[in-house]
Formats: sequence, C-alpha cells, structure tokens
Amino acid sequence: MAHLPDFEGLAMFAKVAEHGSFAAAARSTGVSVATVSRGVARLEDRLGARLFNRTSRQLSLTEFGRTISEKAGEIYRQAEEAESSAREMSVQPRGLVRLAVPMSFGLRWVAPLLPGFFRAYPEVSIDLHLSDASVDLIADGFDAALRIAALPDSSLVARRLCAVTQFVVAAPEYLRREGRPTHPLELADRPCLPYAYRARSAVWRFTNDAGDEESVMPTGPLRVTNADALLPTLLDGLAIAELPEFIAGEYLADGRLEAILPDWSLTTGGLYFVTPSARARPAKVTALSDYFAEHLGNPVWRWPK
Repeated sequence: MAHLPDFEGLAMFAKVAEHGSFAAAARSTGVSVATVSRGVARLEDRLGARLFNRTSRQLSLTEFGRTISEKAGEIYRQAEEAESSAREMSVQPRGLVRLAVPMSFGLRWVAPLLPGFFRAYPEVSIDLHLSDASVDLIADGFDAALRIAALPDSSLVARRLCAVTQFVVAAPEYLRREGRPTHPLELADRPCLPYAYRARSAVWRFTNDAGDEESVMPTGPLRVTNADALLPTLLDGLAIAELPEFIAGEYLADGRLEAILPDWSLTTGGLYFVTPSARARPAKVTALSDYFAEHLGNPVWRWPK
C-alpha cells in the first residue's frame, strides 16, 4: 500500500541540514526543538536509515543524509513557493475562472460586461461555458455559474443578484387576428411556444392578487430549449410565448411584442451566482461575484423603464 510522503519530516530535516543544528532549525521555523527532533526521528524511522551523526558537541550529516539533503531542500523550497502562491491567490484575484452561464443570458448580458472585468482584474481569465443545459459544478469542474431559477440547488452556495420576471407575450399581429386572452386557461386552446429552460418544467404557473393559481401546459408548433430559437415564430405572429424579461424587454419597449394577461403573474425566479462552496473561496471568484452583483443587481433590461 502506498504511503503519503512525510513532508513535515522532510522540512525539519532540510532546515537542520541548512542551519547545522536542531536549535537553529527550530528558531527558523518557529517551533520547538522537540518538534524538530521528533520530525527528523520519524523520517529516519520511515527511511530505515540515520540522517545525522550526533554527538554531544557536533552534528553532521551521514553519507545517506548528504545524498538526500539537496533534494529535501528543493522539496521544501517548492512547498514554500506553492504555499506562498496559494496564499497570494486567496488575497489577490489571479488565475482562471471556469464559469457556466445560460446561452441567451450570457450572450446578451454577460459577454458585454467582461471587458470591464478584465480591465479591473488583468490577472484573471475566464473560461466561459455558454449552454442552457444544466451542469454539475463539482463533477464538471466549474468554479461558478449564473443560474436563473425560482430556487437554486440547496447543495450549492447561492448569491441572489436580482429578480427575473417572466412575461407571456405575443406579436401585435397575432392579437389583432386572434384576439387578446383574458384568463390563463384560455391559453390551452391557443398555439403556444413551450420554453423548457434547463430542467424546469414547461408548465406555465400563474397567480393573481386574489391568490388564485392556475397552471397551463402550453402546446404549439415549436418546443425549444433556448428562447432565441422561438423568437422568429413568435415575432411572425404565429403563437404566444413565455419569455424572461431580459429577452422580452427590448421587444416590449419597441412594440414588436405585447404583454398579455396583466392581471396574472408568472412565477418569478431570480438570477443567482452559485459556487460549490463558500469555504476558502479564491479571490478571483469573489471578485467576479462582486462584479456581477454591481452590474447586474439593478438590471438595465427592466421593463417598463
């Protein structure tokens, strides 16, 4: 069975070899002489060989000790450098962030923000994964993700950035031709465009101020997993669709789409910055989270303005 290297013992041995005494090695590392002595003794037992010749007045390396002292010293220096680098990265934003973002949201609202982030944090780079497919942050090796949901996975650490309102919309031409529905259940008899975002059900769930609830399973000529794919059919006046505000806002503002069922609201979700764990979060991830909170916390896509 393989055993992990005794890095502490190697470090103690390297310091004694460097300074020429157990006392000097203890002073340089800030530990007791007994701790240094135990570390070296443990390493000798593990290796099955003496590393030092000890007398009451003199300490010298054995032939075996001289053979490994240079390598032990190099291992210690590399470990110090690695720890120093890790400590610096935990304070100073630096390195690669693997970030998963929904496709339509990422193209519209995340990608345009990145130049400003890179100017603020020139030592951070981002591997941006754009997909509406759900990813497992831990299994797939992501540092963070932006997710749009009513409530994110409870096993993740989530920071809510803002609310994301959903609208039921149609083109003016459709409404002139087919009339404007006034109750959610009327949608069951209308052509609709289901938008199955991530693993979320395509069911449209409505509430009103009186506390009434209605659910509709939309059906129509097209079912999509990315909202941009339904826009041509929607804008051509062939059906009704549910869209998040960050997509629908510009079309509502210029009149190409109209919101319907004003007395009813769809379930409102949120935009979350999620990470696998809050413990020992690297500075690069914290910097990105704070940057998104600053720039997405009061979204410019709000409609009406």
